[in-house]
Amino acid sequence: MSDPLVRLQNVSVQFDTRPVVERVNLTVHRGDIITIIGPNGAGKTTLIKAVLGLQSVTSGQVSLARNLVVGYVPQHLTLEATLPLSVRRFMLLSGQPRSRCEAALEKTGVGHLLHASVHHLSGGEKQRLLLARALARQPDLLVLDEPAQGVDINGQASLYNLIRQLRDELNCGVIMISHDLHLVMAATDKVICLNQHICCSGFPEDISHDPAFIETFGRPVAESLAVYHHRHNHRHDLHGNVVHGDTRGRDGEHQGCDHAHH
Repeated sequence: MSDPLVRLQNVSVQFDTRPVVERVNLTVHRGDIITIIGPNGAGKTTLIKAVLGLQSVTSGQVSLARNLVVGYVPQHLTLEATLPLSVRRFMLLSGQPRSRCEAALEKTGVGHLLHASVHHLSGGEKQRLLLARALARQPDLLVLDEPAQGVDINGQASLYNLIRQLRDELNCGVIMISHDLHLVMAATDKVICLNQHICCSGFPEDISHDPAFIETFGRPVAESLAVYHHRHNHRHDLHGNVVHGDTRGRDGEHQGCDHAHH
């Protein structure tokens, strides 16, 4: 296995004397999709900021691969409402070449919005724009904080499917924070349940049976996730539509698409 992109060793963060993150160990390699879940106030965003170098750690060590390029997708796009700003201009403000910006917009399915106003985009379009801005950096590591925030249920499934596709194409590592437990279980390789410390971690199909997960999220949530796991011979396109056909993964294994049923 290649050297890790990120390694956290016994990382703790305190605000004044209040522990926010305690003794967290985390390793991310190329090709990994790791999703961090947990209740509000669990320290998820603080942990992400430590990875990004935006938050100093109280103890422990954060090690990044040499010359690591990180693409960050924040939870919200907050802009001054009176500031006229097109999608094209917003992308160019990233400092990346125009050709790379336009290619990233095409890759995330919003290339047709090049001349649209950023203020008039839907929630899903804004998230795809933020993802494109991160991709224009040609990142080794994608860090996404609630990437499906403000996106409807079909758009969420489509967005998570897109993230998996990008992981495969770019061979990058992905760290996500999410509350969308059902969709996350279909989109990720490994789940880390954080409540200041790591309560439990593992494969999505196993995590719902873990006593620490049940204690954190409650038995009804855990039971719904356990029932939820079944396979379908289809996938979603970029617009959330079902596409039937081959769903083989990188290793030739059959990979289904899980769905929440309401």
